[in-house]
Amino acid sequence: MLDSKKTNFLLALAGAAVLMASSPALAQDAAPAPTEAPAAEAPATTEATPVETPAPAAEVETAETGGHGELTVAKMFIDSDPVVQAVMIGLVLASVFSWTLFVIKMIEFGSLNRQTDRYLEAFRGARTIPDIRRVSTSEDFEGNPLADMAAAATEEVEASRAAGLAVNSDHRETTIVRSMAAVAAVQSGLAKRLSGGQQFLASTGSNSPFIGLFGTVYGIMNSFIGIANTNTTNLAVVAPGIAEALLATGLGLFAAIPAVIFYNYFNTRISSYGVRSDGFNAELMNTISRQLDKGA
Repeated sequence: MLDSKKTNFLLALAGAAVLMASSPALAQDAAPAPTEAPAAEAPATTEATPVETPAPAAEVETAETGGHGELTVAKMFIDSDPVVQAVMIGLVLASVFSWTLFVIKMIEFGSLNRQTDRYLEAFRGARTIPDIRRVSTSEDFEGNPLADMAAAATEEVEASRAAGLAVNSDHRETTIVRSMAAVAAVQSGLAKRLSGGQQFLASTGSNSPFIGLFGTVYGIMNSFIGIANTNTTNLAVVAPGIAEALLATGLGLFAAIPAVIFYNYFNTRISSYGVRSDGFNAELMNTISRQLDKGA
């Protein structure tokens, strides 16, 4: 009996030892279970964040631009009202014509002054009234205002002589008076002859700002009508229309300022040449009077 009890006691101790040895292994197998749960939840969090960011950015960009995008001069012209477009086109054409006139008249005055210098040199080399007439009516100086003045004066002297008048004695004074009248007739058309295009420059310089202002007023009126219809005062929405309208005023000034400068400049050139023609008139009459006194 004692041996069986001792045996049972030993078996019980061995079983308890086996249970105690196997309990750490069970604890290690059960421990990974809590760590797997957070790992499964992490992808759900990372997938949710990128989806919400693009939408507000697109909305903000649309609100800021008002659907117009980047504004340029060409885009403002294309988007403007047809009436404002017509005003802009007219102002651009007026500016182009002004610059074209500037180039043409610069060439004209340059050529005129060079030809006049050559004519004066030839005129002062002539010795008699027939020589003056021959030089003044030559093809080299055709169309020159001073040559036309001299040709008119000498033609009157030759016509008086052909009529049998004593141009060197009894009819000398009357011949000079008629020659002066012939020169004055030519000289009176000199200003009109040189002032071609000046009226257009004056009209462009004085009227272009008001034409541009009309386009601006019309465009801004349409912008305010748009504000009333859309019930919005967002600057990003109304600013493009106002900018399009103000472009018309800018083009008006762009056309007017050069036109005024060109007009004043060529007025000065015309006046300067008029003074030169007055001096030549006195020189011409003195030469004719001297030749008549000499009997030439």
